[in-house]
Amino acid sequence: MPSQPLPLDPIEEAHRQWTAHGWGDVADGMAAVTSVMRAQQIMMARVDEVLKPTGLTFARYELLMLLNFSKVGALPMAKASARLQVHPTSVTNAVDRLEAAHLVKRVPHPSDRRATLIEITEAGRELALKATKELNERVFAVPGLAEERIDILVRSLAELRRAAGDFDSGEQSTKWT
Repeated sequence: MPSQPLPLDPIEEAHRQWTAHGWGDVADGMAAVTSVMRAQQIMMARVDEVLKPTGLTFARYELLMLLNFSKVGALPMAKASARLQVHPTSVTNAVDRLEAAHLVKRVPHPSDRRATLIEITEAGRELALKATKELNERVFAVPGLAEERIDILVRSLAELRRAAGDFDSGEQSTKWT
């Protein structure tokens, strides 16, 4: 991230160049994709800055919060992978790191001997809540958009995600679908 703001918007300049080179029919789409990717970099940098002192990555934080929100503080590895929308290997890697830090533990599934549960420890709950407090104060409370624009952004991104097959809101209505 540059220490000084650039004198011009590089995505706007890329849009101008796309158009000048005969790709004007896709210039808006290029600008949209590039803008989302740059916004993601900016947001991840803010989140990483808050999480770094905790020793958590955002992926590990998400897993801790998923377990924290579950009814019994534990979920099968496969269910955690599905809910986080990540490959099972990613969950295994996150669990390995969290387990080494004593924030989660693997326990046998009570009714399925083939499955393993990931269970959050008390230390994991405490760290997840501490990280959430910091994220709420320093990132989520000030996402970088005016309050009335946040709903527009979330609805727009939900539309994009739904169209990509990220979720099906057919039966269940949410605030943004």
